[in-house]
Amino acid sequence: MEFSQYPVNALLYITNRPELVFTEGDGMWLTDHKGKRYLDYLQGWAVNCLGHSPQCIQDALAVQSKKLINPSPAFYNEPSIALAALLTENSCFDRVFFANSGAEANESAFKLARKWGKLNKNAAGENRYEIITFDHSFHGRTIAAMSASGKAGWDTIYAPQVSGFHKADLNDLASVKKLITDKTVAVMLEPVQGEGGVIPASREFMQGLRALTKEHGILLIVDEVQTGMGRCGELFGYQLSGITPDIMTLGKGIGGGVPLAAMLCTEEVACFEPGDQGGTYNGNPLMTAVGLAVANALLAPGFLQSVKDKGEYLSKALLKLTEQHGLAGERGDGLLRALKLGSDIGPQIVEKARDMGPVGLLLNSPRPDLLRFMPALNVTTEEIDQMISMLSDVLSQLKR
Repeated sequence: MEFSQYPVNALLYITNRPELVFTEGDGMWLTDHKGKRYLDYLQGWAVNCLGHSPQCIQDALAVQSKKLINPSPAFYNEPSIALAALLTENSCFDRVFFANSGAEANESAFKLARKWGKLNKNAAGENRYEIITFDHSFHGRTIAAMSASGKAGWDTIYAPQVSGFHKADLNDLASVKKLITDKTVAVMLEPVQGEGGVIPASREFMQGLRALTKEHGILLIVDEVQTGMGRCGELFGYQLSGITPDIMTLGKGIGGGVPLAAMLCTEEVACFEPGDQGGTYNGNPLMTAVGLAVANALLAPGFLQSVKDKGEYLSKALLKLTEQHGLAGERGDGLLRALKLGSDIGPQIVEKARDMGPVGLLLNSPRPDLLRFMPALNVTTEEIDQMISMLSDVLSQLKR
């Protein structure tokens, strides 16, 4: 079937897409409508943590779909209970609220923090509702999540924004201190800013931020939509710094490719009352059965260590590539990494890599001078070597 035969104009135009239609996926590979294969280092923007169509997800969907799909969140169901228990057992949190996207999980975190600030007023008896976030941060595409984000230009697209969000500078504790007022209820950050260019919050900054928030009696929220579920080498990114946040949000990897997200909180912060938060599909057994299968795979003996090992392998390979082609270095944690290009050639690389033959390479350039790598967490060293070789060829072509 030719691309022109697909009624693509039936879809609302929201982004520039190349003229190809993906029809199959297996592990690190995608196949398009003409049968061309692509080595995929996007993985749905870090969604497919076990690669495309892993057997454990196929099995979970097949088994659960024959038993129960959605009885309504007004009732308990076994997969959601089991997944919530597994998440709390392996984190510092006590309660879980399931959602369908990272943005929805973050909305839940905003609501919970503001509810807590209403119950824990300031000295003047006023509600606390302001949340400090960070420049270049990304928290989703709902109106409130966009208002919380520090993405350039987002303050005007759908103005007016939701008020109460103030932006500090990542890894600059003094910039956070300046923004704290008697109306501040929380500080929220990504342990690694993914969309902002794969910029890790330093261990010292995370620890200092936890101490600062405790000193002022305000909450610390970690947005782990991209860093959570093993992406950085620990099950959750905050664990790299040895801190205990009050609220955490998850998305992307928790579903391994299906729409699933979560907000977790400690018992001290769990102040929602009936009617405060909900959602028709939240915690449905079909998606949480998948989440349970994914979590069990990540927690299998040796899996997270292998993520650390392959993260180091990828880091060294990118540094070698840097030396070979005169680039500017690399950064990241685990298998969320960036290659600093030193010039604005990212979009050119993405296009040339995709159009290579006989197989293509799918890459992401969140900023023109940078490439971001988000492979499946079970990527092989051979697949890393193949990507590096293909990328090296593209870089050599651009020099000609």
